Parts: sequence; C-alpha cells; structure tokens
Amino acid sequence: MESVSLSPMGLFAQAGPVGKTVIILLGVASVWCWYQVFDGLLGIVRLGGSLKHARRNEEGNLLDVVIGAGIEEMHQERFTDESTGDLRQLMMEAMSREGRMLMSRLEGGLPNLAVIASVAPFVGLFGTVWGIMVAFTAIADSNDTSLAVVAPGIAEALATTAFGLVAAIPASIAYSRLGASFAAKGQDLANFIEEKSLSLLRANARRGGH
Repeated sequence: MESVSLSPMGLFAQAGPVGKTVIILLGVASVWCWYQVFDGLLGIVRLGGSLKHARRNEEGNLLDVVIGAGIEEMHQERFTDESTGDLRQLMMEAMSREGRMLMSRLEGGLPNLAVIASVAPFVGLFGTVWGIMVAFTAIADSNDTSLAVVAPGIAEALATTAFGLVAAIPASIAYSRLGASFAAKGQDLANFIEEKSLSLLRANARRGGH
C-alpha cells in the first residue's frame, strides 16, 4: 500500500485539484492573518509610545495631528463670546474626530481577521466534504473498500480541515485580543484628549488669550 505523507507539503501534493485550491486559499488567508496581526501589534505599540511622548509634550508622533486640531479650534475666530467650558468642548470634539480617524487607520486590519476567523472553517469544511466525496467515488469505481482506496480522499478531507483551523484559530484569538487592546488604547486616547484640551487652554490663558 502506498503510504500517505502527513507533512503539509505531502498532503498538498497528494490532494486533488479542488483540494489544492482550497489549501492554497487557506494558506493565503493564514499569511494575510499573520500580516494583520503584526500590523495591529505595531499599531498598538506606536500608539502607546505616542501617548507617552505626547504627555511629555514631545512632538513628532502620531498624536501631533490630534493636538493640532485642538490648537486650531482654540484659535478659531468666534462671532459670539463663549465660555471656557464651551471652548474646551469644541476643542475636545475636534481632537476626538482626529483621534477616531487615527484609531480607524490603526485598526484597519481587524475586520479582515474577523472575516478569516468566520470564513476559513467553512472553506476547510468544503474541502472536507469534497475529500469524502472523492473517497466514496474511489470506492464506487474500484468496488473495493480497502484503506488503499479511501486513504487519499480521507487524507485530503482531513488536510483541508486542518488548514482551515490553522487559518481560523489564530485569526479568532488575534481579533479578540487586538480588539481589546485597541479599545483600551482608545480609552487612553480619550483621557489624553481631555487632559490636553485643558492644558492647552491653561497655556493659552497664561499667554493672554488668542
């Protein structure tokens, strides 16, 4: 009986055209998943570092545009007198808009992870069903139920299941953990915006207003 290799490349080589297509798709999804994971981790690290630098009033980081929006709003010409509280609220709104845009850019890969986590198992399941169909077709064609006849089809079915899980499990875990980390950083950013709007107003008051 011809042996069936259990290595990833061996399973791929022994799969049929449909099985190979499914495995390639899941392989691409897995690579894309890990790219999004590292991109998300980098975004969290960059945002955390930017928050630290911005709280020390250091420029040249991701939050420069957020702070700039608050400064620009503070120096806008007004037709009516506004209280300090009103002005601070307007500054916080302008900074929050920029902050949401920043978070949206940094979180760009999260929806992709959700798609991979939800779709990859079903793609693998399709390969599983197809492999079982191949095994039954081989039995019908040969009128033989020996392991040598059904092994290739069963191996293809199990291989696609495994590749589907390999793609889906990391994507699901990463989506959950990165989502929680971004949520925490988003709250930290919101706190920073509140702090910075007040410090900008105080600094402006010490300079004598507009």
